[in-house]
Amino acid sequence: MPDTHRLEALGAFLRSKRASIKPQSVGLPAGARRRTPGLRREEIAQLAGVSATWYTWLEQGRDINVSAQVLDAIAGALRLTKDERDYMAALALGNGQGIGADPAAAEDGPEIAPSLRRVLRELRSCPTILSDRRCHIVGWNRAAAHVFVDFDRIPFAERNLIRLLFTRKELRSLAVNWEHFVEGFLAIFRTYYGQYVGDEWYDRFIREMSGLHPEFQTLWQRSRVSRAPEVTVEFRHSRAGKMLFELTSFQVHGSTDLRCSVYSPVEGSGTESKLIRLMEPDGDSEKMQPARESEMNFTPGH
Repeated sequence: MPDTHRLEALGAFLRSKRASIKPQSVGLPAGARRRTPGLRREEIAQLAGVSATWYTWLEQGRDINVSAQVLDAIAGALRLTKDERDYMAALALGNGQGIGADPAAAEDGPEIAPSLRRVLRELRSCPTILSDRRCHIVGWNRAAAHVFVDFDRIPFAERNLIRLLFTRKELRSLAVNWEHFVEGFLAIFRTYYGQYVGDEWYDRFIREMSGLHPEFQTLWQRSRVSRAPEVTVEFRHSRAGKMLFELTSFQVHGSTDLRCSVYSPVEGSGTESKLIRLMEPDGDSEKMQPARESEMNFTPGH
């Protein structure tokens, strides 16, 4: 990511977090003359113990000297979480992992370890998706193909999770609270954006999505950051009806930067039995159509 884009992203993030803090929460009067939400720049500067001019330059994306100690003070003033602190530091210091290997270097995605294939295979009642650091879907199990879409029908170049959430009507209608669902994945995507500060692909992708989908720009500007959000999601499946899942997302340790997103059926919700019926070869109602997918899917060639 060029320094100009990196610093602009930093400024946008700082402004978003500053606007989210209520003056009363830090012992300041709300004031009738506040024309914008949140705290003023000079108030954040005062809380962090830095000059208002210096902090203004930082928000404006100027190329100025920063230290880890000062960033820590700003993070405290903005009440950032650990993930948000890491994201801010990566953008401010430019010390992310850099470009790294291109996930799209192979047309069908990275190699999937046999042990990871077995994990997907064993999670029979938990829709599970593997994605790379650009959120390209590189692996999934049979349950995921039934609950979401048949990913095998989508070319790898188009199989980007963020893109699909905005372009596929079956995914837009699946989650009861679509915005909340998308925000979780954008929070993960933002951690990658800060981590790989040398990869211009992210800026191109964000510009493209912002131009095509105004909703993307709105959600992206909320600046949520989280490596592993754990949430309960409610789906309205076209064939199975109401389904409740607990989403757990985590990094897969190893040489390949992959993320595993597991949707565990909420106990007592009837979701697991609905999923089992959905995957039955013969089906048992008009709503449960025959399954066609193989037991486990990966990108072609793996």
